[in-house]
Amino acid sequence: MVAYSVMMRNLGLGGVRGDFELVELVCVTCASLFLPLCQLNKGHVMVDLFTLRLPQREQRRIDGIWTLCFAAVWALLCWRLTHGLSEMHEYGDKTMLLKASIWWAFVPAVFGTGLSAIVALITGLPMVSSAFRALEAR
Repeated sequence: MVAYSVMMRNLGLGGVRGDFELVELVCVTCASLFLPLCQLNKGHVMVDLFTLRLPQREQRRIDGIWTLCFAAVWALLCWRLTHGLSEMHEYGDKTMLLKASIWWAFVPAVFGTGLSAIVALITGLPMVSSAFRALEAR
């Protein structure tokens, strides 16, 4: 979209109206939908400077506790995004140039953070307690 718009401007044909708005809305959608995959693959930044010398079992337990903290934060974000979605829909906020409704970009964000919370909970519980080992993916 951006390349096409820049090329059209350079040719003197004018760019795509609202190209930056479209890119912005699509980027937030894509980023939100990749969050659960990132959580499943443990793709977040981890600093293990202080835990490297601990036994493997303790490292796993600490990682599990932090994964459960991630689950709580994902759930909080999902709740607040749901609230934001309802307010955006109620107020009818639109983008400046395209007059596209903004609330629809919140839908994948709610889905992505909600699924991330579930993934973090399911992956974190077996790391904390052996009672939940049945949830572990093999």
